[in-house]
Amino acid sequence: MKKLAVNLSGTGKRVGIVLSRFNPQIGDGLLAACEAELLKLGVKADDITLATVPGALEAALMLQHMALTDNFDALIALGAIVRGETYHFEVVSNESAHGISQVQLNTGVPVANAILTTEDDEQAIARMSIKGAEAAQVAIEMANLVAAL
Repeated sequence: MKKLAVNLSGTGKRVGIVLSRFNPQIGDGLLAACEAELLKLGVKADDITLATVPGALEAALMLQHMALTDNFDALIALGAIVRGETYHFEVVSNESAHGISQVQLNTGVPVANAILTTEDDEQAIARMSIKGAEAAQVAIEMANLVAAL
């Protein structure tokens, strides 16, 4: 059996990040952790492109446009959807996740989804640093797996 090894080397990788501007404190924390981890994994700062969008529902469209440029080895979605008092939370959570999944399936470009869906701001703040870094690791690992095939 041929086993593909886990490879977290970001050397030579080009990464696009789409950040939702809604819930900016959480988004900024996710972005800081993600960028720091990408640099730690060997991605050059000049090989990271950031696009911001108004909210989580707009992320998939920007990710799709980025994927179709063939300029990126992997993409990352960052943002936070915090439960409110209406059903809107479920709609935004489900549709943004579905759209992000569709982008990677339709284009073949890996997309790490780190749009947090939490009950409150405290949960999001507690997770933002870990999830931002994990998104960077997922993106690089998946880019390397796809390249290995």
